[in-house]
Amino acid sequence: MPAGVPAAPARDTGEAAPLAPAAWLLPSLAAVYKAQLSRARVARIPLLFVATFQSIGIMILMRGVVDGGSEARAVVAGSTVLVVAFVALNLLAQYFGQLRATGGLDHYATLPVPPAAVVLGAAGAYASFTVPGTVVTAVTGAVLFGLPLGHLWLLAAVVPLAGAALSGLGAALGLLAPRQELATLLGQLGMSAALLLGVLPAERMPEPVGWVRDLLPSTYGVEALARAFDPRPDWAAVALDLAVCGVVGVLSLAAATWAYRRAAVR
Repeated sequence: MPAGVPAAPARDTGEAAPLAPAAWLLPSLAAVYKAQLSRARVARIPLLFVATFQSIGIMILMRGVVDGGSEARAVVAGSTVLVVAFVALNLLAQYFGQLRATGGLDHYATLPVPPAAVVLGAAGAYASFTVPGTVVTAVTGAVLFGLPLGHLWLLAAVVPLAGAALSGLGAALGLLAPRQELATLLGQLGMSAALLLGVLPAERMPEPVGWVRDLLPSTYGVEALARAFDPRPDWAAVALDLAVCGVVGVLSLAAATWAYRRAAVR
């Protein structure tokens, strides 16, 4: 434009400015995962100690009732997975319930982040946070009951698969609960179910209770880990338990993603 000539005023076309393109799933997932892991590391460390000491205390109490064999393996495996249930199910249900009640979902809804990245990132962070507690609980239980430690590497499969299943369930409960207090209650009831149906030996339960136990996502992680304490594990049965746990994890995370979409648009 020549000097001194005023620029023509911009014409208002009435059209909204285009939004930024949505971010890809994997970079969004990595960003949410890192943010949630950092937050959990600061705020949840005391609760992780509580979860670990709770599981170790349960094993010490059961030591006076259970001598060894399959019952001891069930107690140690159930107590180990209980750490995952406490953090990934109970705390995640409370977190998403609080996020929904305080309007925190509106913040995520304004970002060009896929809903699956929010759910998977938070679930992955909470599940990862349980790793130290599960290792300490499993080793302590094995020493306490005189179980072999040679196959504890199976925790590398049990923790992420059981964590995915329980995290998806916890996120769905928190997002679907109409009130924050109800989300907290549902998360605690879910953890209590994992305690009662996972730690107690299955052969001592009435048959109807056994059916309910089969519906709990953590059951198959408990069964797989219990077989790892056998001197000669049935690897086919272990693979089947882990496969079922993985399928349940995919379904629960899909349900949590749907619940997030449903809660975010309200």
